[in-house]
Parts: sequence; structure tokens; C-alpha cells
Amino acid sequence: MKQVTATGTTVDEAVKSALAQLQTSEDRAEITIVDEGKKGIFGIFGSRPAIVKVVKKQDPIEEGKKFLLDVSEKMGAQIEIDVIHDGRNIQFILSGDKIALFIGKRGQTLNSLQYLTQLVMNRYSDQYLNVLLDAEDYRKRRNETLIQLAERLAHKAIKTGENVALEPMPSYERKVIHAALAENKKIKTYSSGNDPHRHLVIAPNK
Repeated sequence: MKQVTATGTTVDEAVKSALAQLQTSEDRAEITIVDEGKKGIFGIFGSRPAIVKVVKKQDPIEEGKKFLLDVSEKMGAQIEIDVIHDGRNIQFILSGDKIALFIGKRGQTLNSLQYLTQLVMNRYSDQYLNVLLDAEDYRKRRNETLIQLAERLAHKAIKTGENVALEPMPSYERKVIHAALAENKKIKTYSSGNDPHRHLVIAPNK
């Protein structure tokens, strides 16, 4: 985190000086007034400069990319990252020769990296950010698989009259199944357990 202490004849002047040195804007900085200064007699005698301390805020998206690039370097698998930014929703699209390493079995590695990236980014953000990692269109393919699984297990729950518990999943995957079965009046869905073991249950309506 970069910071500078700057002086000026006024607080505004000191702040402008500090922002110029940090090459940032006021909305991306934390400003602390150390001394408001004093004009003195005739603006000369007994005058004291204003002093401010300005800290440059880190960019959450850049910190997220930096984290992922550091991980890729440690894994020996170079990646490129494209960013889609929609308000509080940030999507990182990963690509590279060894991208399968980042997906892992049933997307477990991708989910873990997504969780860690979200933690890193929210350390530097003023508002909560939702982060989604994707690679080789995995999320789309996974969603299609989840919808098929939901329909199959809903049929099982109706046929047996018993609850069907799915494996633990991240919240956005559970939402895919909730949405897929929302119109089915013969069953209901709810989440059970605590993260990282929180899972979805499909129960027949009796």
C-alpha cells in the first residue's frame, strides 16, 4: 500500500500534491490531515504549512489478477486473464496451455481458487464483490450437467417419496439447481449444513 506525506500552504494544496505523487484520484485514496496549517500574520510571520498523509487504495480487480498470476507461476502453468466487470459482479476468464490444472476434478480447484480470489479482492474493496472464475467454458458445461442432475434426482425423490441429498456445492451451483426445479410443484429444494459442506436437498411435497 503506497502512501506519501505532503505539505502545502493549504490542506487542498497538500492533498493535490500527494495525489499527484501517487498518480491517483481522491476517490481511490485515504486522506488524513496531520496539520491544517496556519496562515500567520500577513501570510508570512508565524505561518505553518498544512500537512496531510495520503494512502493509495489498492484496486481489488488488480489484486485479484495478481493473486491468480502468482498462483499460476507457482503451479508452473502460465495463464491469461480476461475480466468482465458488471457492478459488484466480477468475472475472470482464464486461458492457457495447462488450464485443466486450474479446473481440477469436477471444478474443485476452480471453486477453491474462486473462493480465495474473492477473499483477496474484498480485502481491498469498499463494497462486497461477487467473483466468478471460469475456464474453457467450464461454468456453462457444469450448469448444463447440474440441470440434468437436478431433473434426474427430482424424479427419484418423487418416485421413492424420500429426500435426496446432493454432494456439497458452492452457493451459485446450488442456485442453479434451485432455479431449475423452481417450477416443479411435486418437490421442494432447500440447503442444509454449513460451508464447505453445505449441500442441497430435494424433498418430495407430501
